[in-house]
Amino acid sequence: MTRKIGIFSDVHGNYTALKAVYEDALALGVDDFWFLGDLFSPGPGAQDLWELFTQMNPSYCLRGNWDDLLVNSIAGRLPTDKESKIYFAKLAQTLAKRLAPEVVMEIERWPLAKQVELAGLKVGLSHNLPTFNHGQALYPLADQANFDQLFELKPDLDLAVYAHVHHPLMRYSSQEQLIFNPGSVGQPFSQHPIFQADLRANYLVLTLAEKKLTEVDFRKVDYDHQAELKRAQAVELPYLDLYEEQLESGRIHSHDYELLAKINTERGYRQDVLAYNQAKKRFKN
Repeated sequence: MTRKIGIFSDVHGNYTALKAVYEDALALGVDDFWFLGDLFSPGPGAQDLWELFTQMNPSYCLRGNWDDLLVNSIAGRLPTDKESKIYFAKLAQTLAKRLAPEVVMEIERWPLAKQVELAGLKVGLSHNLPTFNHGQALYPLADQANFDQLFELKPDLDLAVYAHVHHPLMRYSSQEQLIFNPGSVGQPFSQHPIFQADLRANYLVLTLAEKKLTEVDFRKVDYDHQAELKRAQAVELPYLDLYEEQLESGRIHSHDYELLAKINTERGYRQDVLAYNQAKKRFKN
């Protein structure tokens, strides 16, 4: 039996991009989806994005680093020792006003990794490393030994699929098991300018049948960036100017501490987060 699997990740709140991916996948005859993490923020998608996501009905959902940031920020327990953490927390705490609490509870239950068997092939799924969903260990230019860690817990895997670094990728382990990355739906990234200028949504379609990987299709899908910007404007998204820049150029400022410090101070975001966290602490006590 042939199965066509759409694998996607790193939506980062971009409803318009995910909708385009879903429509493209349906047109291709994709019959299942696997999601590898990071659904919300910094984009404006909230309950509307969740409803689209549940319509896609992925068989497997993994918890990415931004998913952890969402859960911890809404609970008021994300540390505020870095400007980037204020950024993450302000986005998540604002998002919480437009997101059902049950959604956050479900995301918190998602695992970091999953091993599945399909068409006789053993597949490892993770957001980053199977036990560690953040960091740059699996950036495309990293050492071979880092990528071999995808198989340390399950050496008999035939292939591994991870996300997190926002680069579509195909390579091999030292034992020549296959490794894939679907790229990012909402935040495609490359340090090479000509590729960074291509801001289409990325995802991956794998076709499998009888212990064979019969087709590998790295998809790039156009979507309306201005329509997505209007969605952000309509909900008065925090850091709206940064999101607009991302949509226009692909440039992100998640770890630009100097810029974020200026914005957090001038717009009162730091005080907003500290007040939110304090209120959560009082409520728990």
